[in-house]
Amino acid sequence: MKRTLWMLVFAILAVAVWLMAQPVGDPLIEGFRMVEVASVSDAMEQLYGQKNYMSHEMRPLAAAKFAGPAVTVLLKKEEHKEGSAASAGMLDAIDNAKPGSVYVMVLEDGADYAGMGGLMATAMKYRGLTGAIIDGGVRDTPQIRKLQFPVFSRGVVPSTSVNHYRFAGVNVPVTCAGAHVAANDIIVADEDGVVVVPRAHAEEVLKKAEALDNTEHSMLPFIEKFKSIKEAVAKFGRI
Repeated sequence: MKRTLWMLVFAILAVAVWLMAQPVGDPLIEGFRMVEVASVSDAMEQLYGQKNYMSHEMRPLAAAKFAGPAVTVLLKKEEHKEGSAASAGMLDAIDNAKPGSVYVMVLEDGADYAGMGGLMATAMKYRGLTGAIIDGGVRDTPQIRKLQFPVFSRGVVPSTSVNHYRFAGVNVPVTCAGAHVAANDIIVADEDGVVVVPRAHAEEVLKKAEALDNTEHSMLPFIEKFKSIKEAVAKFGRI
């Protein structure tokens, strides 16, 4: 009995030590993972008059919800015969990205070119990236879905970017599907779409988004009880 008890104590201590050794996540990122993207979008507009969300054309391959700091990659359209060497920088960006990052790639006029496929998605997954936003197309979708790696894009195409694009920069400011993105801005995505939060405004935007979420979630039982959305809006001041 004593031996079993000591084994249990040692097991508990081992788990406690393991937990203390785990890296502490960024509380801002953790907060954005919990709120709804619609509330983040509203918060940006109400606080700063900015509509910094991406085009409705940016859709996920599968249901997804994530948040993380942006690693931006820019590819310029250029016909050439240099092969994949001309776009090797986009692969370096994956290998150098910190765990938890969101890979944000912009292909100029790239809706009909695949910016990433199964190989890049596998690398992102196993390097610990949290998701990818591709202003262009994607391919190898069965493999990406099997990985359960979240990807937003303008569509699915079988084509390649090799010999059609040239790497033009990493962690440079880009305009991705209509939204300005700088390196380390916070990307917040769910099935409603993708919002970009400038890092300098993140704390205030998160606080406002949490308040908007709380208000809306309080309205739901009120509407169920009184069967009136008009009364709910009058009481809570949100729609």
